[in-house]
Amino acid sequence: MSTTTHDVIDPATEEVVTTVTLAGVEETDAAVARAVEVGPAWRAVAPADRGMLLRRFADLVEEHTEELARLEVRNAGHTIGNARWEAGNVVNVLRYYSAAPERLFGRQIPVAGGLDVTFREALGVVGIIVPWNFPMPIMGWGMAPALAAGNTVVLKPAELTPLTAMRIGELALEAGLPEGVLQVLPGAGAVVGERFVTHPDVRKIAFTGSTRVGQGIMRGAAEHVKRVTLELGGKSANVVFADADLDKAAAAAPMSFLDNAGQDCCARTRILVQRSVLDAFMERFETAVRDVVVGDPGDEATQMGPLVSERQRETVRGYVDGTDGHDAVDVAFRGSAPEGAGWWYPPTVVLPSGTEDRIWREEVFGPVVAVLPFEDEAEAVAMANDSAYGLSGSIWTRDVGRALRVSRGIEAGNLSVNSHSSVRYSTPFGGFKQSGIGRELGPDALDAFTEVKNVFISTED
Repeated sequence: MSTTTHDVIDPATEEVVTTVTLAGVEETDAAVARAVEVGPAWRAVAPADRGMLLRRFADLVEEHTEELARLEVRNAGHTIGNARWEAGNVVNVLRYYSAAPERLFGRQIPVAGGLDVTFREALGVVGIIVPWNFPMPIMGWGMAPALAAGNTVVLKPAELTPLTAMRIGELALEAGLPEGVLQVLPGAGAVVGERFVTHPDVRKIAFTGSTRVGQGIMRGAAEHVKRVTLELGGKSANVVFADADLDKAAAAAPMSFLDNAGQDCCARTRILVQRSVLDAFMERFETAVRDVVVGDPGDEATQMGPLVSERQRETVRGYVDGTDGHDAVDVAFRGSAPEGAGWWYPPTVVLPSGTEDRIWREEVFGPVVAVLPFEDEAEAVAMANDSAYGLSGSIWTRDVGRALRVSRGIEAGNLSVNSHSSVRYSTPFGGFKQSGIGRELGPDALDAFTEVKNVFISTED
């Protein structure tokens, strides 16, 4: 067995929370073998009983919401308010998909000479690779529909943030899920994640993370014609038109890019403001940014905590201060952040020189937002679409017709009008272009975890 370990660090204090043993290739192969072995029995569980187990699982996670939230505060530096929502999201997603086993419908298709029916059948073993920015929700988004469809799951949490996934895995067993149906394997992506990709018995990969890693997974999966769902990067636009309620738009803008310290693929890190109201918006926006409370993530009043690691902070700092031959970017204003221990970075608003600037085009993944003006609706859509990404975005306007036109014009999978809400467990989530392939959540999520089998029964004499 592997003896590799990893120290889990509290991002707010830089203190060691615990040391986790990391799985190697042998442990990963053993877990996949267990998942294969128990797969037939799990698929044979009656749909109603499988749903009951998922509801029991949800109930147990709900009972441990505060424990899980406090664990996430120390493990990932999330604010306690966010962490409670994230644990609650796992509960909601499990309950939502607990109804799915009894509604995994096929179809009867009219044909000549007989009866034709389709069935939706489990793929087998599903490998889920979870990122460090939202460990609990993204775990739930993958495992709940996969389990509901009758698959067994091997799940790799991020090396930096494995603790809540490990605890949820324990709760699954306490809830009565059979051994081997859901296995959590802390480990390095280059070891455990890579083995998920290359192992012939892992039939599907659900990955959330960077575009670069997602491209590698897609290349590796091609060798086995392995199914993939990829939720990758984002550089989402927040488009503010002159007719918008500027007070509301400016008040909502800070947390559209500061939630989870900006470590969010859906963060609205490009703000496009119609030129005629740019100054009025920026005046209001500056006040709102400076009012954001950055500090101890365990404090109920805190709105933004630290970045997840020193490496991530240095990456963010490099985008603003300049690095690797890139110039520093003009800073319009900043909020505040604690000094001393912890990987803090203040909320920062920058003014790029144009749409070709690196900070306008690349995903910073930190509490930094870039602002540029636009002249009219056509230019706003063109600027929003001038990106390799297409995950999310927001549109602020009082004109319903404009809201619909711009929504249809922007190439992104999840758009909000007069809001920054991107994710609901009952609606599909996913991106256009290099933001990913496939959709998670919503009523059709089980499609990605099942195969369609067609059966024709002759009725001819």
